[in-house]
Amino acid sequence: MKTLFLFGRDLRLQDNEALSYASKSASELLPAYLVPEEFPQLSLVRQHSLVESLRSLSASLPLGLEIAQGSVADALEETLWFAPERVVATRSYDPTGMLFQAELAQALFERGIRLELVGSNYAITPGTIAKDDGGALKVYGAFYKRWMNHGWAQPFELEVSAVSWAEPRHKTLPEATGPAPFKIRAGEAAALATWKRFKANRLATYDEMRNRTDVGGTSHLSHALAHGEIHPRSLLVELGDSEAHDVYRREIAWREFYADVLYRNPHTYDDYYEARFSEMRYADPAEDAKLLEAWKSGNTGYPIVDAAMRQLNQTGWMHNRSRMIVASFLVKDLHFEWMVGARYFEEQLTDFDPASNSHGWQWTAGCGTDASPYFRVFNPVLQGQKFDPKGAYVRKYVPELGHIEGPKVHEPWELIDGYLHGYPERIVDHSKERDESLARLAEIRK
Repeated sequence: MKTLFLFGRDLRLQDNEALSYASKSASELLPAYLVPEEFPQLSLVRQHSLVESLRSLSASLPLGLEIAQGSVADALEETLWFAPERVVATRSYDPTGMLFQAELAQALFERGIRLELVGSNYAITPGTIAKDDGGALKVYGAFYKRWMNHGWAQPFELEVSAVSWAEPRHKTLPEATGPAPFKIRAGEAAALATWKRFKANRLATYDEMRNRTDVGGTSHLSHALAHGEIHPRSLLVELGDSEAHDVYRREIAWREFYADVLYRNPHTYDDYYEARFSEMRYADPAEDAKLLEAWKSGNTGYPIVDAAMRQLNQTGWMHNRSRMIVASFLVKDLHFEWMVGARYFEEQLTDFDPASNSHGWQWTAGCGTDASPYFRVFNPVLQGQKFDPKGAYVRKYVPELGHIEGPKVHEPWELIDGYLHGYPERIVDHSKERDESLARLAEIRK
């Protein structure tokens, strides 16, 4: 059967259930990617992240990757020279992906071509884990227990040389609207190599070092997972029973929990899970533009916050602990709505994932499912002292403080020479803004 395989957020060959399924019964298989029509409107970071992932995928295919761009109907039309009898793809569970596949199904139906959606980008398909009555689980702990009890399949292996690949006619990668802001490492081979290094060097101490911003204690696989260059199933099957392995497994489960929440509540991509928080008083992005810009550029006067934001702007990635710190600062110290920060992350992250981004922000903002209570406000000084105890992370990204040794770098205002090299003074008083934040919470409790 002539088969058109459409890649989406599964830009890999191995452990790709849909691709393995398609290859088994395909007399000829054309691998293709339909570039979203909105590609030119994406940030340069997002554009280049996708281009580099596609470049790697195309190079890994024996004959390359068919690429089309435009509306769903127009892009699809470009691939129909192949005259497929069916189209196969991995089923999407995020709002944008589901809308795309609904349009795709309609366009194929009009042309008399069957669409088969197989598998997912998660170890356990969103919507599967539920309470006994079928309802959604709103607490991570309960979700995790059922997720573990459910289990997952073994990775799917593909013998690439055994597939009857068709040669694409259109291989030109989408062209970004500007130069890459920094080098982006992408692709299945890079993901597997990163996983191998992490297992050998960092996994055994993951439970102890994952929150340290100054050491490479995390797996750095978030870009690969977001683009589907590696499947979480491939990671899970290699984990053992140690405490460190269990903590890493729980982090994977958090990603799957958030995917489940977004699938069941698609409005929470850019709206509140807990609706009452929409009634709170918030800063206006237009009226308070200087405060917002200080946060975005890493010039708030709080070293750990500024180091984290500069890391994001310079590399397209930010340590997970840092993400919580800067999110708390934006929502609780500067009083902006969580969506303001989530949108900036969506533009700047190479590892943007709609579910993890929206619900990671809502967790810190205290308005999401299984949320940290709103009244938990991260103290940026204490967070810096605890998770960057020697100040190395701050000095790396905030050169104006490079002359300050040790943990004193987290409180430059306490030093005579703290502002010697032009580091900005604090834009707000944390203790006062914490009180203000709790006062605003009290208003919506009435």
